[in-house]
Amino acid sequence: MRYFTPISLLFLILLVGCSDSATKRRSILNVSYDPTRELYKEINQAFLAESKLQITIEQSHGGSGKQARSILDGLEADVVTLALAYDIDILATQGKLIPEDWQDRLPNHSSPYFSTIVFLVRKGNPKGILDWGDLIKPNIEVITPNPKTSGGARWNYLAAWAWAEKNLKDEDKVLDYMANLFKQVPVLDTGARGSTLTFAQRKKGDVLLAWENEALLAVRDYPDDQFEIVHPSISILAEPAVAIIDATTEKHNTRDIAQKYLDFLYTDTGQAICAKHFYRIANPKAADPKDLIPFKTIELVNIRDHFGGWKTAHEKHFIDNATFDAIIQRR
Repeated sequence: MRYFTPISLLFLILLVGCSDSATKRRSILNVSYDPTRELYKEINQAFLAESKLQITIEQSHGGSGKQARSILDGLEADVVTLALAYDIDILATQGKLIPEDWQDRLPNHSSPYFSTIVFLVRKGNPKGILDWGDLIKPNIEVITPNPKTSGGARWNYLAAWAWAEKNLKDEDKVLDYMANLFKQVPVLDTGARGSTLTFAQRKKGDVLLAWENEALLAVRDYPDDQFEIVHPSISILAEPAVAIIDATTEKHNTRDIAQKYLDFLYTDTGQAICAKHFYRIANPKAADPKDLIPFKTIELVNIRDHFGGWKTAHEKHFIDNATFDAIIQRR
């Protein structure tokens, strides 16, 4: 049996204490999608102010699908705040980084805020773009990102598909419409923010298919360019989702911080900030009433009811050699 003197025992206790402290990381990484940069800049400041935690919150932004693949490739996210639930599902099914029932761990299917897809057009709407059918008229350039890398682009695609199904009825006509729509797209950026910059800064295109919050942000941030928002007759309930990445938080002992961080999104303070940044929220009473004014009431289809959920929609439309690839081949 090995014995320790009081001094050596004290040294061992201090050493173990230092080792435990060293393994507990004092920062967390939020891996998010493109248009949330401004939102999480303010969320982070408010969370740190209210929680009094002495930590650093790091951010990573990009196309939602691309971000999910980066995590599968080794990017150590403590939390993800991605554009669609499917991109988080693959972290469970392919990466085994989180449990498959992750959506049950937070309210509203782990969606603290939501949005929809609208049209951003130039002042005066010179091309007369009012609904999805107008997007395939001659001499209309449509700006939208690539559904292979962008969650927002998939919402754009499915919103267009829902309109075509309702109005054209026959699936062959729906496919023709979608093929004609993507013939009008001159460039497929990798993420929603890239498409916004293409439209707003590079001044390319007649209409941007955009998250409602991104469109409202562009109207605010580019006043000299004088954009207008058009709400189509039908769109989609776009539900970004959030989750704790168990594998990372267990490795770095950051689970409690990550939980508090995501819980903050559901607080009155967090909800008010989301509304301020043009996201629709589950608790409108928490918002400043003026922040709710831009939200128009339109028909919104639901990914679960209309498309059978993200797994079904992804397999039909977005895997290799599925419907989207067939549409692009017809461009």
